[in-house]
Amino acid sequence: MTLTDIKDMFTIVGTIATFSAVLWAAYVYTKNSRLERAKWLASLYEKFYEKEHLKDIREILDCDDEISLEITKLIREEPAGFTDYLNFFEFVAFLRYSKQLNFEEINQLFSYYLKCLYQRKDIHKYILQKDYELLDKLLKEFAEKRKW
Repeated sequence: MTLTDIKDMFTIVGTIATFSAVLWAAYVYTKNSRLERAKWLASLYEKFYEKEHLKDIREILDCDDEISLEITKLIREEPAGFTDYLNFFEFVAFLRYSKQLNFEEINQLFSYYLKCLYQRKDIHKYILQKDYELLDKLLKEFAEKRKW
């Protein structure tokens, strides 16, 4: 075996090792990304479904109810729970457009409530007036993709 053969062998082994390291790094990155997304989703689920003040707002804005005086009161008085609710979804939209969450993840957890916000024209008008720009963008994306 000549010196050239040994150099070639080390080059081949080095190339294989480098390629293996790149594959391993990609695997670890993907696994960690999924774990981080799962943590985000669990945190969002907890904040939205387990917080009492958001539950009250969810019930008022439920799609099954007729337009009520309670909705008019929310818009007029802007209680903290109502703005927290909208800020929650503005944050979800931020996570969507910063690519921390994808459409399907948001769809699985919050589609119904986004639909309620979109279909209640007085609430949607309020969202536009108060500059919830990312939330408005998210609602329009869902309306288009879900055919609301």
